[in-house]
Amino acid sequence: MPGTGEQAYAYAKACGIIGKSFVGKRVSRLAEVNRLSELDRLVFPNESRDIPERELLVDMEDRIIQRGVKQIISVLDSFIKPPELLIRLVRTYEYEDLKIFCGALGQGESKGPDFTDIGAFRTVNFSAYPNLEAMVAGTEFRFLLQEDLRPDRKKEKPEITSENLAVQIALDRQYYQSLWNDLFKLKRRDRIGIEKILRDELSLRNAVLALRMRTYYGMPSEEIREKFIAFEAGKKSPPETALTLPMDHRADWKGWKWERFLNPEKPGEPWRVDPRYFQNAGSKYLYRQARFSFRRSASSLDSIFCFIKLKLFEEDLLTSVAEGLGMGMTSRDIFTLLEVET
Repeated sequence: MPGTGEQAYAYAKACGIIGKSFVGKRVSRLAEVNRLSELDRLVFPNESRDIPERELLVDMEDRIIQRGVKQIISVLDSFIKPPELLIRLVRTYEYEDLKIFCGALGQGESKGPDFTDIGAFRTVNFSAYPNLEAMVAGTEFRFLLQEDLRPDRKKEKPEITSENLAVQIALDRQYYQSLWNDLFKLKRRDRIGIEKILRDELSLRNAVLALRMRTYYGMPSEEIREKFIAFEAGKKSPPETALTLPMDHRADWKGWKWERFLNPEKPGEPWRVDPRYFQNAGSKYLYRQARFSFRRSASSLDSIFCFIKLKLFEEDLLTSVAEGLGMGMTSRDIFTLLEVET
């Protein structure tokens, strides 16, 4: 376990980074911009680009991700041996990149996509694309070589949505179950706040899955239930309410644990569950939890876990604002869509 000196140094460095990040009160500054070039100057005052906005969008998104990764790794470098849970959290980028690479394999693309460089924390050999065996050799991702999952298996038609979904769910399940196992390698005082956030995150994740599958695919409850992610062997967090209640009658949802994240009724309009609204409202709740715990748990590893969560939130927010501006939206319209308060 890290010593108190390492923890104090890591927390001090994290505080310095958060103080300059677009979280908390600084989020409101994003609502003042209405062009990509303005956002670029705000986020990167010393390295803004003078290029056409179509090029600027891709370039800025890349810089947002690169800077966030660099800052996260700089905090983890405060530890002689970072806890596995924090390393797993950094490797969120690797899991997401692997989903994209599997999609490319399923489509038969000859050139691999770009990926986020997380340095020494990376385990997948993305440069070996399209050789899946070489990509995942010696990693925890060898399960992707199973015949029913591997995205590069020969088939008559390009990748089918349901097949791609199976790979994504398998990767999500591997990620969360490993994260949960890593959590209990920590001392109790270091995991109390993290456990609460992870339980809520996974419960919300399963609920979002249920609402999306019912709304967009009309998938039956039993099939959705099989796709839920377990906390640990034999224990699931199935949001049964999200599987069974009518999608067009809000009153029936009263009393559900996550009812407050459902879209409100509007006078004179028929109501129906909006999975996107629910997901955004749930994300805002998890962000608030991380922000509160970051300051409250300065002496434990909770704070560094929450620091990484806050940086991931900032990355999602900044890239969403950039993409929205690129489509001609205003920042305030984007904030309304994302359920972000300024």
